[in-house]
Amino acid sequence: MARAENKQLAGPTARLVADVARKLRVRKGWTQEQLGKEIGFTGSAVSAMETGAQPASDAMLVQLERVLGDGMDIFEQARTYVRLEKYPAQFKDYALLEQKAVGLHLYATLVVHGLFQTEEYARALIGGGYPPLPEQRVEELVEARLARRALFEREPVALIEVVLEESVLRRTIGGHEVMRGQMRHLAECARRRNVTLQVLPLEAGLGGEHAGDNGGMTLVETSEHDHLVYLEIQFESLLIKDAAKVSTYAQRYAKIRAQALGPRESLGLIEQLAGEQR
Repeated sequence: MARAENKQLAGPTARLVADVARKLRVRKGWTQEQLGKEIGFTGSAVSAMETGAQPASDAMLVQLERVLGDGMDIFEQARTYVRLEKYPAQFKDYALLEQKAVGLHLYATLVVHGLFQTEEYARALIGGGYPPLPEQRVEELVEARLARRALFEREPVALIEVVLEESVLRRTIGGHEVMRGQMRHLAECARRRNVTLQVLPLEAGLGGEHAGDNGGMTLVETSEHDHLVYLEIQFESLLIKDAAKVSTYAQRYAKIRAQALGPRESLGLIEQLAGEQR
C-alpha cells in the first residue's frame, strides 16, 4: 500500500519518472484513470506513482514505455535506475557491477545466493528478517532481487560460478513447499550452459582443511576485465580493488571449489533434496 511518507523517500529517478509520466499523460489529455486503463493499472496506482507515494514498479515502467514512450526509451532506460534506488544502500554500488559483469564467482554460506532465489524464497527471507520491514518495502526488495535474474539472459552472456554450502540447501526458509520450489529452480539454473553450480558438502572439513571457513564472497570480473571482490555481512559491505588482496581471495575461492562436489554430483544432491521436501 502506498504511504504519504514515501513521498519524502522517493529517489531522484523515481521523481523524474513521475514528472515525465504526468506531463506526457497531460499532453495526451488523459486522466489518471484513463492512463491506468491503458497500462493495466488502477487510477489510484497512477496517482501514487505521480505523487511519489509508490514508485513505479518494473511492470509499470514497461507499460509506460509502451503507451507514453513514443520510441524514446525514456521509461525503458529508467528501469535500471529505479531498480537501483530500491536496493539497500550497501548494495547499490555492487548492483551496477553485477549487471555488467562478464564473470561472477560466488560462494554462499548462509542462504541461497540472491541471484538464484525464487520469488517465494526471497519473500520469506526478506519478510522474515529483523528489524521487520513494511509490506511495501518487502515487495520492493523482492521485485528488485528477482530483476537481477536478467543477468542470466543478457547478451553477451556472463560466466557464473556458484558454490553453495550444503547447509544452505538444508536450512528451511519459508516452509517445505518453498524449499522444494527453490531446489527445483537451482536444478534448472545448474543446467544453464553459462552456470556452474557446486555444493560444498558438510564433511568438507573432515580432513582438517576447510578453505571456506571465513565466510562468503563474490569475485567479479567487470566489463573492463578488472577483478574485484565484494563482501557483505550484517547490512555492511566492502568492495575490494587491491590486486594483491583480490588475488588471495581468488586463490581461496579456487580451493573452496576444489573441495566442493562436482557439478553432476551437486545437481544430483539438489534433485534428491527437492524430492525429500514434503
